[in-house]
Amino acid sequence: MRIPPAAGAVPRFTRATPILCSTALCAVLAGVVPATAQDKTAHVTILEEIVVSAGAEKVAISTPQAVTVIDQEDMDREQARTVGGLFADVPGVQTTGASARPLGQAFNIRGIGNAEQAGSQNRIIVTVDGAVKFFEQYRTGSFFGDPELYKRVEVLRGPASSTLYGSGAIGGVVNFTTKDPGDFIPAEGTGAVRAKAAYDSNGDGLMGSVIIAQKLGPRADMLASFATGKSDDMKDGAGAVIQSTAAERWSGLLKTNIYLDDAQDQVLTFSLSRTDTDLDRAAVAQTGGGMFIPTFGFSHLRAIDDTATIRYRNAASGNPWLDLDVQLSYSDTSTQRYDFTNGFMCGPGTLQVLCDNEAAYKTVALRATNTVEFGAGAWQNYLTFGIDAAQQKRTATSSAGPLAFHPGGEESKLGAFVQGEFIWNDRLTITPGLRVDRTDLTPDAAAIAAGGAKQKGTAVSPKIAALYEINDNWGLFGSAARTERMPTLDELFSSDGPGGVGRVPSLNLRKEKATTVELGVTYRTTDLFSAGDRLTAKLTVFNNDLTDLIAANARAPGVPYFSNINRARIWGGEIEAAYEADRWFGRLAYSKVKSRNKTPGAAFGTTLADTPAENLALTLGMKLPDQGLRFGWRVQAFDDITTASATTTGAGHAVHDLFASWQPQSGVLQGLQIDLGVENLFDREYRNNLALDNSPGRNVKLSIAKAFQW
Repeated sequence: MRIPPAAGAVPRFTRATPILCSTALCAVLAGVVPATAQDKTAHVTILEEIVVSAGAEKVAISTPQAVTVIDQEDMDREQARTVGGLFADVPGVQTTGASARPLGQAFNIRGIGNAEQAGSQNRIIVTVDGAVKFFEQYRTGSFFGDPELYKRVEVLRGPASSTLYGSGAIGGVVNFTTKDPGDFIPAEGTGAVRAKAAYDSNGDGLMGSVIIAQKLGPRADMLASFATGKSDDMKDGAGAVIQSTAAERWSGLLKTNIYLDDAQDQVLTFSLSRTDTDLDRAAVAQTGGGMFIPTFGFSHLRAIDDTATIRYRNAASGNPWLDLDVQLSYSDTSTQRYDFTNGFMCGPGTLQVLCDNEAAYKTVALRATNTVEFGAGAWQNYLTFGIDAAQQKRTATSSAGPLAFHPGGEESKLGAFVQGEFIWNDRLTITPGLRVDRTDLTPDAAAIAAGGAKQKGTAVSPKIAALYEINDNWGLFGSAARTERMPTLDELFSSDGPGGVGRVPSLNLRKEKATTVELGVTYRTTDLFSAGDRLTAKLTVFNNDLTDLIAANARAPGVPYFSNINRARIWGGEIEAAYEADRWFGRLAYSKVKSRNKTPGAAFGTTLADTPAENLALTLGMKLPDQGLRFGWRVQAFDDITTASATTTGAGHAVHDLFASWQPQSGVLQGLQIDLGVENLFDREYRNNLALDNSPGRNVKLSIAKAFQW
């Protein structure tokens, strides 16, 4: 199965280049060492992870799109307590907003996406087991899932993702996959139990989890997991408390696979997960910021994130006309806030943010796809087509009544898509695609009273991509993609309340549009320094022209809450490389994103506020296979950046981490796994430019897990 296209190529080198090229890994990237044909070995780099989408099964380096897979080994090494801790080795991807609060983070891909999620829906599509996730509330993050639930994260960068995942994915797509029974049950066994305990020194964080997996006869298996944890407030490198980072959380997962035939071509999967986060003294401004936290004060905050899916897959081996995947999903993300320290200020209008309130997004979705295979001579062809239907209900209320700036309503969406994949002689792959989405948006009674009215529209997303493998070592790829993003409930119906005292609903918004071109080069070789070692590298450049961008207006009577602000340009480049051998490994992720506001006026020519600083992450490590040891060092370096906002203007910095993992391969300790990490080794005080708080200081992380199989 395969992925949607985009592209890449050699980025323009800047001040970070001397750091990159100070390593032997960079010298190899230049291609000065002759390569031999690839052999199948036990070594697999991050760019050789299978990516799952449609068409022929491919690894990441062989897709005409910038795509990265974070697997279970990566997640174990990171020992992440928030989703933001998972993406250090993924070029062009960060979280924005809070540095460490579990409910204050949102995604940013190549300068698209911010912590104030109003207006960001669908610019980055996030899924869990295929169910689309989104949440937006004043100064609150967008994704609340516990990292302990997941075994894999797939990140697709660029709007070519829109074909399969939904129009408007200007930044890209982040797909989370929950753990599965087969991840724990041995091939010749029937069940397993895995217990885990973890500790973080910064904030005295404690976490424990239990996973039970069991075969239920020859045609079924199941998994049940439970994790719980708590921590105190963390401190930055200067020893100052990062306010409101204390948290309690538990999560659970139930999953069952039923195999309907002996070949296991037909699989019915039921999955249900929940993350329940309880913050006793939560900042009202969860996304952070020195001035916002004391201004708005604190409250009790509870967030619950539920995901339920029923999925039927029929691979139909031997039948080229059938590869069916049908899924029904339900997502419910909700928050409750009460006991405000500044609750005495609760009142109508914008002061309702200090009133007891509840907000929720509930989405029911049905998705069906089928892939047919055909071809003749040197051509092997795949055609994937399908439909999506979804209904999302957004609610919000407070003790002072409906929240005009957080309007309620319903969004109904029906989409159809088709993607081809035409492969010639296993060298050239051409991937065209087209998607059309019809959207109807209906405001609730309170939003209608403030001037809202039903809206509808159609978004179209075409693309074409190609990848040519010149030989066993080198490949070229490129793509052109265009996507349209419909205005959302929030953008259309937000107001400052009835009565004409402030901004009014924005009923004349145009669709956002993004046109992106990407070019890229891939390189891979084996037997470079030792027998069976592997080096893979992917270089990408991109240019994204954005028109009719939607942004909030300044508060004034009779002015629309949102408007189209004309045009912007985002461009840049990425390098992703990995090396694996018997005893050594390395990884490199480099990203340079530039942007310009092209709207006439005072802001013309400025760098967009959501632009990340130029950055790289370099990891070098060693393996002792006989002892089951793997350990290494990583540096993350960020350049300084000046954007149109003082909030996202930041100074350059470099942070060093250490990590080690021990997994005995035999004897009484087999099944034991110990992971040790030291983040911010030198206890540096710093702030990522997309974060509104200082990042945590030195943090020693330890996790111990033991699996029992039968």
